[in-house]
Amino acid sequence: MEFTVHIPFVELLGFELQKFEGGTAEIGFSPRPEHENSFNVVHGGASMTLLDVVMAHAARSVEPAMGCVTIEMKTSFMRAAKGPLLAKGRLLHRTATMAFTEGSIYDAAGQLCAHATGTFKFVPRLPVGKSTNGLNTLRTD
Repeated sequence: MEFTVHIPFVELLGFELQKFEGGTAEIGFSPRPEHENSFNVVHGGASMTLLDVVMAHAARSVEPAMGCVTIEMKTSFMRAAKGPLLAKGRLLHRTATMAFTEGSIYDAAGQLCAHATGTFKFVPRLPVGKSTNGLNTLRTD
């Protein structure tokens, strides 16, 4: 399954959308050495990005034509993340303009590595033309 919008940073990290429906999303991440910190585990910033993206996609799964921007996010790290990871996002509640979500990252053994909650605002997408890879790029401001 491919992402429905072009997100250069997500492409750089190599995230893979696996589920996008009914208020849920799942994204796989196979971290490379450049995604690690000095302890040779996934950098917290990469984990937070994964949580941000999976929660936004869970929100967008009920409004795919809309953009979704992060208003706030709280993250808790339970254990070091290594190896292939799976992030699961879930829409908890929504209003006409806001989405309240949660997301979790699991390692290959199914152990919980990190958890987050996030609030997102639905915004209309504004066309800005074609990108270099032929996909339409969209603005959300």
